[in-house]
Amino acid sequence: MEKIKRILNWIKKNRKEFWILFIILVIAGILRLYKIDQFMTFLGDEGRDVIIVRRLFTELHPPLIGPGTSIGNMYLGPLYYYMMAPALFLAGFSPVGPAVQVAILGIATVFLVWFSGREWFGKTAGLIAAGLYAISPNTIIFARSSWNPNIMPFFALLTIYSIWKVWKEHKFKWLITLGISFAFAMQSHYLALLLIPTVAIFYLLTYMSVRKSKVDPKIIKYSLIGYGIFLLLMSPLLIFDIRHNWMNSQAIYKFFTVRQETVSIRPWNSIPKIPEIAAIINTSLVGAKNETAGTVTSIVIVAGIAVFLYKTFKRKWKWENYAPYFLMLSWIGFGLIGFGLYKQQIYDHYFGFIFAVPYLLIGAFTAIFAKINTLTKLLGIVFIGYLVVLSFIQSPLRFSPNNQLRRSQNVSKFILTQNNGKPFDLAVLAERNYEDGYRYFLELSGAKVLHADKWHPETIADTLFVVCEMEEKKCDPTHSPKAEVANFGWSKIEDQWSIDGVIIYKLVHSI
Repeated sequence: MEKIKRILNWIKKNRKEFWILFIILVIAGILRLYKIDQFMTFLGDEGRDVIIVRRLFTELHPPLIGPGTSIGNMYLGPLYYYMMAPALFLAGFSPVGPAVQVAILGIATVFLVWFSGREWFGKTAGLIAAGLYAISPNTIIFARSSWNPNIMPFFALLTIYSIWKVWKEHKFKWLITLGISFAFAMQSHYLALLLIPTVAIFYLLTYMSVRKSKVDPKIIKYSLIGYGIFLLLMSPLLIFDIRHNWMNSQAIYKFFTVRQETVSIRPWNSIPKIPEIAAIINTSLVGAKNETAGTVTSIVIVAGIAVFLYKTFKRKWKWENYAPYFLMLSWIGFGLIGFGLYKQQIYDHYFGFIFAVPYLLIGAFTAIFAKINTLTKLLGIVFIGYLVVLSFIQSPLRFSPNNQLRRSQNVSKFILTQNNGKPFDLAVLAERNYEDGYRYFLELSGAKVLHADKWHPETIADTLFVVCEMEEKKCDPTHSPKAEVANFGWSKIEDQWSIDGVIIYKLVHSI
């Protein structure tokens, strides 16, 4: 009751800020939830995830590992699967449920960007950061589909905010939140490892200040509790590794020690790449894929850093006044170094652990510029307006929905009408998709879908349905080298149909 009174009192004192924040959150909700069933991504990876999570209920089969990574034989933890389970169940096993869950978490991320930005840099900075984050095309796209990297922005920001509360206010119970949020971040994507240096620095600063003040803050107690919860949440991976001859640990070890074509072990090699990577991040996140906007954003951030350093050396030094800026620079700095050491292509979802940083820096530095003089304030307004216009021009809602979920449902329903209740094999010919998106709805309807394996004759049915998502001249289902087709053996096309832009082939054995 006391907390409710505090919130109501805060609203009374900050009516204007409250209503601006309310509008930002409403816009964020509309952009993430509007026709989410039509815009959400639903391909093989998403199908695989809901198949695994559904087995939690139908087969009481708790997974010990999560999705595999794109590099090496490494697997993430299964925490995201357990997070998905209630949403999938409450949605009647519709994949829309977990997608809505991620969208709600995306809205919560907007709130957390405002909340942390306000505490670190002030009211104006918090609102600017939250507003830009709410309408950014990439943050919208990654917040309306169920995929393990999509929860990273929230838990990465919560991780950093937790260590901040530990350092700034000596509220050591936040170490428990830190352990939980970092476990979720780690099991979202291993790039969360790049959060460790920042967390470690501020933890050591906290420990040193506590020892200096000779206060008994019970930091050790809550550190052990937080670390224990983290280990508990990571324990399924350990159990899996013990059962499988340390397969995951060996893959991670090889990734950092043997695979020199993927990661450089020389930190100084990353320095020349930092400006280019920073520009890529700003273009991808803040600039709505507009390279000019990305460059301008980089210039604004560099100018902001210069002003910050100038003020730091001009005024009497007070660490507490500048700590939020060092927190941000440490967070983004170690991220840039990490990307600089990576030798392969960098995809947008890799930025999940630093999604919030550019927006918070823009909010902070724009607020600083607004206080210098009228000209810099006007330039700041023009810059923010420019980013807002670009974000709305490139807003995902302006483009036609992909309808991937509906296609998977319709194709699956059609196949069910053609197999007469008998077991069958399934294959998908596509550039960026595989069987599990269709398999999920087939299994949900009770169909017996087999995995054709030439070494196990019982897995080879009389019929193979091939779903081709490419143009017809590229399909050639009877001669495809794909394992699901090749293992079926010599075949011929008995029938074919076109459903929702894909071609369905019914193949039977030719011998």
